[in-house]
Amino acid sequence: MKKSPLKAFYQKTLLEAGVDEAGRGCLAGPVVAAAVILPKKFKNDILDDSKKLNENKRMELRRIIEAESLAYSIGIATVEEIDRINILQASFLAMHRAIEGLKATPGLLLIDGNRFKQFQRIPHETIIGGDGKYLSIAAASVLAKTERDAIMRNLNNEYPHYDWGKNKGYGTAAHRDAIREFGPCAWHRKSFKLLPDQMSLFDSQNH
Repeated sequence: MKKSPLKAFYQKTLLEAGVDEAGRGCLAGPVVAAAVILPKKFKNDILDDSKKLNENKRMELRRIIEAESLAYSIGIATVEEIDRINILQASFLAMHRAIEGLKATPGLLLIDGNRFKQFQRIPHETIIGGDGKYLSIAAASVLAKTERDAIMRNLNNEYPHYDWGKNKGYGTAAHRDAIREFGPCAWHRKSFKLLPDQMSLFDSQNH
């Protein structure tokens, strides 16, 4: 088995929490974040950026992460919050909620990406492509992705014509075609450009 190239930690002294989100670019559903504190000696040859893993691997890793992490937590920002404060701020909000839910207080936050809103007085490092560089961020990406996928599968039972069981709310051609045919629902992000004629879709539902 190929050895994971991901690093176990950013520094050796402080307790680190990896933080990542899922669903930022979707047309529908909440944005979900996760924060994970792994033991310094944690090792796993499979763990990687969740986008590089198939669903079975992600679910296998989720069980391992939940069993072996020192602490983990999920945070969610709703569609209404996304539309009210914008997707970037909602992503920060979901991340803050995930960090706040940890049963242990980290001394350093490792954030996937290049931007973050300071959380309390905990120092942080933003790392572009961090979910493919550090185990704790990769672990957070797996938890965030699997949690959000489960939410979208459940919503698919209520709104099957959007095919969220497959596209998870991303703007695939089939998803956009369904929006064009059936119109948007309450779980679609009104602040996002769903279709070129987006405004007429919402206007028609309000009259």
